[in-house]
Amino acid sequence: MAEPLVRIRNLNKWFGDLHVLKDMSIDIDPSEVVVFIGASGSGKSTLLRCINFLEEAQQGEIWFEGEKIDPASTNLNRVRQRIGMVFQRFNLFPHMTAIQNVMEGPTQVVGTKRSEAQTDAVGLLEKVGLADKRDEYPEMLSGGQQQRVAIARALAMHPQVMLFDEPTSALDPELVGEVLSVMKDLAKEGMTMAVVTHEMGFAREVADRVVYIDEGKIIEVGTPEEIFDHAQEPRTQEFLSQIL
Repeated sequence: MAEPLVRIRNLNKWFGDLHVLKDMSIDIDPSEVVVFIGASGSGKSTLLRCINFLEEAQQGEIWFEGEKIDPASTNLNRVRQRIGMVFQRFNLFPHMTAIQNVMEGPTQVVGTKRSEAQTDAVGLLEKVGLADKRDEYPEMLSGGQQQRVAIARALAMHPQVMLFDEPTSALDPELVGEVLSVMKDLAKEGMTMAVVTHEMGFAREVADRVVYIDEGKIIEVGTPEEIFDHAQEPRTQEFLSQIL
């Protein structure tokens, strides 16, 4: 068995008096797609942000590629280069074209030559179906197109794992499918992915494992069939009965 790419052990996170992550432990294996589901405010997004060290947990351990990450001594920028993140909001630079947005990380953070970064960016925009939009600014793109540029931008850093924090929740319903299609293609190619989403059809189709989180705790973990068709925990059953 390959060693987990991400290993989370006994993670606890507080915001003031609010205990948002409670003793969370889970592994994410190479090329695995893990989908986190649960009600809003259950801690799913905070967990992703802790994996990427955008938030720092007060207790617990996070291991990445076999290395325990210590915020006090580890170069977190180097770690983040290998952990791509796509947010609810696209956060594109409005003064840059699509291709400039995709090139920015490699050229400014990694020091990639502009010619190499441009070649890579062209390929990535083609991958997400936006080769013809390379010279357009974000305001000229639909929400779905902007989110696909954001995915290409994250991929430009050649991450080992991609974190998706409700990537379709800010989109109009008719634009959700084009973003999920790109994510499905990434999963087929073997990209390791941790996804927070309310799109249960996507979870059923693409996930290797589904994790139900409630009030900061992991309640149940299983295959899509186990979770959606044969959930064991009453809290999981109740949640699914409300949304399916």
